[in-house]
Amino acid sequence: MSADKDNGLEAAAAFEPAEREAVYRAIETRRDVRDQFLPDTLPDDLVARLLGAAHSAPSVGFMQPWNFILIRDPAVREAAWAAFSRANAEAEAMFPQEKRDHYRSLKLEGIRKAPLSICVTCDPDRAGPVVLGRTHNPRMDVYSTVCAVQNLWLAARAEGVGVGWVSIFHDKDVRELLGIPERIEIVAWLCLGYVDRLYPEPELAIKGWRQRLPLEDLVFRDRWQEPGR
Repeated sequence: MSADKDNGLEAAAAFEPAEREAVYRAIETRRDVRDQFLPDTLPDDLVARLLGAAHSAPSVGFMQPWNFILIRDPAVREAAWAAFSRANAEAEAMFPQEKRDHYRSLKLEGIRKAPLSICVTCDPDRAGPVVLGRTHNPRMDVYSTVCAVQNLWLAARAEGVGVGWVSIFHDKDVRELLGIPERIEIVAWLCLGYVDRLYPEPELAIKGWRQRLPLEDLVFRDRWQEPGR
């Protein structure tokens, strides 16, 4: 394709049907993997592709606020699992008594079983104190970082790699474990590894924790509407 002579734009077109279907398939079959990881090491070139996909995410003001800490050391992952376990026990106690057995039945073993963890962080100072597009919403840097997480997740699905997002931990525990400065925000601890089987629907839906909400109940027209009205 030739670039537009006046402004550098290039021609754009919809993907071919097979390419389009592949994108939607990755979106629709992406799963949060908790316990199905295989022990095989992920090759460096594959990890580089996943990080490249993450780094291609959109970011407000093109600030690219993300960093990726790759964690393969079993001792570090074991320490992270211990921190998670302490927080998980606290989380269990927050649910009503009748839901605690159900909560315990949801296996959350990714930190131990997956051969690679990635801690994704956000640097709010990456583009200076005033950032185009962040002037009126200071959280836009974090939202941008979450876009990088989603990019990585979809690329991983296309590569046959499972991803699990661990969110049950005290921030200070991970910060101390990985030596993360106070000014840096921890956004995600991701567990990655090959998988050969995935649930056909989200695991929490299959196991009766929650079900997917009907899309039509979540789409409003022109202004906010209270659900059900």
